[in-house]
Amino acid sequence: MTPEALAALHQRCFVTPRPWGPAEFALYDSDPLVFLLVEADAGFLLGRAVAGEAEVLTLAVAPESRRLGLGRKLLARFTYQARLRGAQTAFLEVSAANAAALALYESAGFSASGRRKGYYTGVDGVRIDAVVMARAL
Repeated sequence: MTPEALAALHQRCFVTPRPWGPAEFALYDSDPLVFLLVEADAGFLLGRAVAGEAEVLTLAVAPESRRLGLGRKLLARFTYQARLRGAQTAFLEVSAANAAALALYESAGFSASGRRKGYYTGVDGVRIDAVVMARAL
């Protein structure tokens, strides 16, 4: 997927945190530590692995393709790719208001390891906590 296609799908999936633009995806694309996993045009996961740790930078599944197992499949592929890159631990941040994402990550073995108070700003200006989640690989 091109940076423009990634940004278009990201915009369909996110309000909070704000969707990323093509320039942000292009910047990640040029980083050798970052890897992109794609499920057709319906979803993607952007991850990074360095110094024994991996991070889910973002995960997006098109609204009409949700609840079909694509997010779970992308997370399984992320775990595999992170291990190949020498990671022993994986991390991510997710909006505390995103119950569906929290449930997905918990089902994939992640658990809450911290909280960033007021990390995200909603479209109405309300501050939303980020839940930091981790799992051993």
